[in-house]
Amino acid sequence: MSTKPAPSSVQSEVDGTGGFVKRSLGARLVSANTFWIALVLLALIVVFTAMRPAQFATVFTFQTLLIETSVLLVLSVGMTFVIITSGIDLSVGSVLIFAGMVAGKTMEALSGGNASAAGWGVITVGLIAAVVAGTLWGLLNGFLIAVAKIPPLIVTLGTMGAALGAAYLLNNGSDVRSVPTTLNNTLGYGTSFGGIPNLVLVAVVITLIGAWLLHTTKFGRYTYAVGSNAEAARRVGIGVTAHLLKVYLLTGFLAGIAGFMSLAYYASTTISAHTTDNLNAIAATVMGGTSLFGGVGSVLGTVIGVFIPAVLKKGFNITGVQDFWQMIAVGAVLIAAVWFDQRRRRLRNSR
Repeated sequence: MSTKPAPSSVQSEVDGTGGFVKRSLGARLVSANTFWIALVLLALIVVFTAMRPAQFATVFTFQTLLIETSVLLVLSVGMTFVIITSGIDLSVGSVLIFAGMVAGKTMEALSGGNASAAGWGVITVGLIAAVVAGTLWGLLNGFLIAVAKIPPLIVTLGTMGAALGAAYLLNNGSDVRSVPTTLNNTLGYGTSFGGIPNLVLVAVVITLIGAWLLHTTKFGRYTYAVGSNAEAARRVGIGVTAHLLKVYLLTGFLAGIAGFMSLAYYASTTISAHTTDNLNAIAATVMGGTSLFGGVGSVLGTVIGVFIPAVLKKGFNITGVQDFWQMIAVGAVLIAAVWFDQRRRRLRNSR
């Protein structure tokens, strides 16, 4: 059987003979979408700095921004892979809550009910429990989507409710508030390397690994190819089913890590604080230039997309603007990003 040439959107990563088209690392990291969204972020910083230079343009403000976005950034890195494959994961916020709850209950049980005094042995087991819990939900999502062929929207909408319900059941509908003091003082609020918060360092390392995986490895090239045209990717020898399973597995794994990070920072599972994390991760990823139609996106763009709502919120708080305007502004930026992506696709397809 002859191999049918892939459409132009796939040829950016896969050619008609099954080979991969090589692009420079810079071209893979920075797209036109990334450039424009970076300008938006820079403009916001300049405006708020001009309005309140003594309050906004401070080390404390930017340090706080980094801490507040760390957990969401880890979630959004996983979401980037999913959306590039032309999928969606509505369950990551609930999986984060479930993973944090599993970690909290595990450390509580191992410490005999006195988790606040637990040492690193108990903390390590709690971390493993959180990662395993998140990964299992990712495995379930991947199996139902890739193997059972159920649409991602339906699967992750279902597991979103199931994971949240399971988290409530684990502690009778309340938060776990007994967290090792050592964990809170080190990962949650500890600093290193010149005062950089440890929570931020963890998020940076994970983001760099995600960027390396997406932009320099075969796994990343396959991710783009599957999202550009799954059938064309299958014809050139890519195991689409197995790859989608791995992508959702990765997303669940990162949600588990994010759950543990949140537990360390808040010293509680804080269920109510994470109910919209799934939507925030999707919004950040799309605002960063990742196309909802698949095949286009970058981790750098996602990083920028994560910071836009954070900068808006911080800037509005400092300038005394009501938080409601922040929601309107983020919504406007999100709609503009999707419109720009659709316009770009129409222009490309008309050539």
